[in-house]
Amino acid sequence: VNPTDVIENTSVSTQQRVEILKMLYREAEILIFDEPTAVLTPQEIESLLTIIRNLRDDGKTIILITHKLEEIKKIADRCAILNRGKLIDVLDVATTSTKQMANLMVGREVSFEVEKSEPHYRETVLEVKNLTVKNQDHFEVVKNVSFSVHGGEVFAIAGVSGNGQIEKAASGSILLNGVDITNYSIRKRTLEGISYIPEDRQSCGLVMDFTLEENLGLKNYFREPFSHKGVLDKAEFSQYGNELIDRYDIRSSQGNKTIVRSMSGGNQQKAIIGREIELQSPLMIFVQPTRGLDIGAIENIHKQIIRQRDAGKAILLISLELDEIMNCADTIGVIYNGEIQKIAAAKTLTSNEVGEFMMGVHQNAEN
Repeated sequence: VNPTDVIENTSVSTQQRVEILKMLYREAEILIFDEPTAVLTPQEIESLLTIIRNLRDDGKTIILITHKLEEIKKIADRCAILNRGKLIDVLDVATTSTKQMANLMVGREVSFEVEKSEPHYRETVLEVKNLTVKNQDHFEVVKNVSFSVHGGEVFAIAGVSGNGQIEKAASGSILLNGVDITNYSIRKRTLEGISYIPEDRQSCGLVMDFTLEENLGLKNYFREPFSHKGVLDKAEFSQYGNELIDRYDIRSSQGNKTIVRSMSGGNQQKAIIGREIELQSPLMIFVQPTRGLDIGAIENIHKQIIRQRDAGKAILLISLELDEIMNCADTIGVIYNGEIQKIAAAKTLTSNEVGEFMMGVHQNAEN
């Protein structure tokens, strides 16, 4: 963590690390970690879990709130399981399997495997050619990267945070269905056919003090039937909002009229995913789509991704979650230090190999 960086200009994972550091140096007796590993790399997670273990061994009381069941198995002594706000059980972790935990959390049998058929590739939807990206300090964070994504394909980019995912292009080109959109505005890109689920749901995905129905209509408010000659149709917003709340199981205290700031992070994420999928864009970009979600919601979102892929959409999935990449991807591109290390069919790579490429330590890093 660079102490001179302005927080609002840093990545979500850096912000997370700063929060953890703030807590650790206070030397409190009771430490509450709420989803501390949500945007950390596998290596950073291991380091944090070691710190938590040491704090426990020093006599500190640790309360860890997480949806990552493997972390619970690694670190926790006891776990309390909640489902829809009710305490289901308090269990001894050593004698409880992750599957038992998942089933109790969701209230039904949960599958950890993503069921998907063989991909049927269609025409190229997204083509990235010799893309170079510079950050605000004018350092190259993406270096001459090229790849393409077809309709009916989940192309996953695996890479640690800070590899230029959020900066703007300095050179190279980005083509969507043959149209160069490199210098298009955000709205023009959306209208050309892009749905986007951002990494930071609160800063980039939602207007936090708007209602749920207003946020669900953000990509359509300027078009019929949501507005007529520049006048918003509130009834249309309300009807559309109710449809998406039902379809994507978005839970909130006052339905459509709920101020989004008061909703849980998981339900905020469901709202963004519902809004973006409903656009039915040829290209759907998912960045950390399951961050902070419970196991049932993760299962549902993975199904949504595969459903869109099977409908012929091109899916660009950017994730730090190795399991998510291995489960959902047809093709994997691994980026390290701003450069593509490997592009290969997912079934030809193991999670260990992908992890090694992510950290730049694999011996045979040729495409």
